[in-house]
Amino acid sequence: MSITAAMVKELREITGAGMMECKKALVETEGNIEVAVENLRKSGAAQAAKKSGRVAADGIIKVATSADNKTAYIAEINSETDFVAKDDNFLEFAEGVVQAAMKNDISSVDDLMACDFGGKTVEEARTDLIAKIGENIQVRRLQKVVIDGGQVGTYLHGKNIGVVVAATGADDDLVKDIAMHIAASNPEFIDADQVPPENLEKEKEILIAQAQDSGKPAEIIEKMVEGRMRKYLADITLKGQAFVKDPDMTVAKLLKNNSADVVEFVRFEVGEGIEKGEDNFVEEVMSQARGK
Repeated sequence: MSITAAMVKELREITGAGMMECKKALVETEGNIEVAVENLRKSGAAQAAKKSGRVAADGIIKVATSADNKTAYIAEINSETDFVAKDDNFLEFAEGVVQAAMKNDISSVDDLMACDFGGKTVEEARTDLIAKIGENIQVRRLQKVVIDGGQVGTYLHGKNIGVVVAATGADDDLVKDIAMHIAASNPEFIDADQVPPENLEKEKEILIAQAQDSGKPAEIIEKMVEGRMRKYLADITLKGQAFVKDPDMTVAKLLKNNSADVVEFVRFEVGEGIEKGEDNFVEEVMSQARGK
């Protein structure tokens, strides 16, 4: 059977695979587009499986907010390189992922991967994209933030940092300012009450040991530790930090002045916590030379 350009184009539109791959698949199936689609997707899944062990520590953070500003989603979608993280196909997939989560009211990555994505599942779309781009692509994490008596706000710093904030008593500008502050200052907790007691105890032990090395009297050491603990809490809590747009004011003071409060926040940064492997090109070449 003769394989026409129109058939190749149709298969490309369905699968997103390259022209030569589509033509080859059609030749192998004697022009049966349905079987060709299935074979290309199987091939994509196989490629995805081979690439799944490769570290994907680059990528993008995406956010989405409901029309009533009561629900927001934040997701991290990873690629292996910054080059692919700027690719239009990758960006389209990443945007589709967070919109699919919003549309289907999804709260976990596992559920997200099984939901509809333009006639296929998100997982199928991911494997198709891997086959097309040639890199490991992962939907690493997803978080949903909901508030009833307030509003959510989001902020993106480029493609690498994203923040979602849920606040009460705040207008759009204040929520955005708080989200921007969180992106810049990376607090771990909202306030001191959220800090686990074991964290406080561990930090206090470290500070006491450091202070004792100074040789100062016990009462002086106690005051030193108290002061350093206050600084420690100020550094790691949102409300204790100096507001980035006005360092003379803490975030706690800013919120109080506006009769507002922060209920929850989520901050994602691309690749945080991922151990990036170091390529040893000499060893790789030697391994190939030895036939391994």
